Amino acid sequence: MQYTNLGKTGLKVSRICLGMMSYGNPQWREWVLPEADARPFVQRALEMGINFFDTANVYSIGVSEEITGRALRDLAKRDEVVVATKVHGRMSDDPNGRGLSRKHILSSIDASLRRLGMDYVDLYQIHRWDQETPIEETMSALHDIVKSGKARYIGASSMYAWQFQKAQYMAEKNGWTKFVSMQNHYNLVYREEEREMIPLCRDLGVGLIPWSPLARGFLAGNRTRDKGGETIRAKSDPFAQEMYYRDADFQVVDRVSELAARMGHKPASVALAWLLNQPSIDAPIIGATKMYQLEDALTATTIKLSREEMKYLEEPYVPHPILGH
Repeated sequence: MQYTNLGKTGLKVSRICLGMMSYGNPQWREWVLPEADARPFVQRALEMGINFFDTANVYSIGVSEEITGRALRDLAKRDEVVVATKVHGRMSDDPNGRGLSRKHILSSIDASLRRLGMDYVDLYQIHRWDQETPIEETMSALHDIVKSGKARYIGASSMYAWQFQKAQYMAEKNGWTKFVSMQNHYNLVYREEEREMIPLCRDLGVGLIPWSPLARGFLAGNRTRDKGGETIRAKSDPFAQEMYYRDADFQVVDRVSELAARMGHKPASVALAWLLNQPSIDAPIIGATKMYQLEDALTATTIKLSREEMKYLEEPYVPHPILGH
């Protein structure tokens, strides 16, 4: 496994981050694995050298955090793993049960730490932008969490570049903790982030840890143009069908599959390698519900694509509306 600094921090993270959304309560999402089935994936990830694990309070409404915490307590040393979680999504029907208010953030970090069974998280991220809360309130609360020792760093996720810049400016203006990472939606069939967010993060030295690097499995090459597929995820993920499945998207997948065949790799490995060959991409966040998916991700870290191969994969892309905010 290769490692890199997260943005311009001194924090070393594996080039692959294991996304823990895939583990929790199958009643929350049909394709989610329960704890007994999830634990071997954490074990194998650690054996491969993955030290970066990303979850969120809203994943299986807290169960993912519980599974993540128990597995890492049993299988790893706390100081040798990087644990990230998030706040924003609705956790209760209470009017203050979601968002980025000081009230919700401060109660949410304590609840997340209880579920994880940890004294701190390495990276605490806002899970989207909150239109109803002043960003000054949010950044002040996050700064207090860092100063209290409950989080080592803070990060953000999908939003507009002007919003991210506003948050960073507000933190700098007040001497508060700034975001060190951006978890944005970025893959070969969704590249709108290249217009503003990615150049901004490169300029600021903010680490990029994209979610859905394989477009929720679409880039594995096993989806059909009638919005079908053989996997449980393909059959029960309407969100993916809303975002992808355009003709141009399939043209990109065809290129990925063709190049993968020539190189002797799987399409998923080549699609992930395209991300890893991009400057400033630190650690794509992968989901794995089959063990070979972890192996394919490890293979991706070893693939070097030429400029011509990168261009070949990118050429069919057609602009998309903003997706994932």
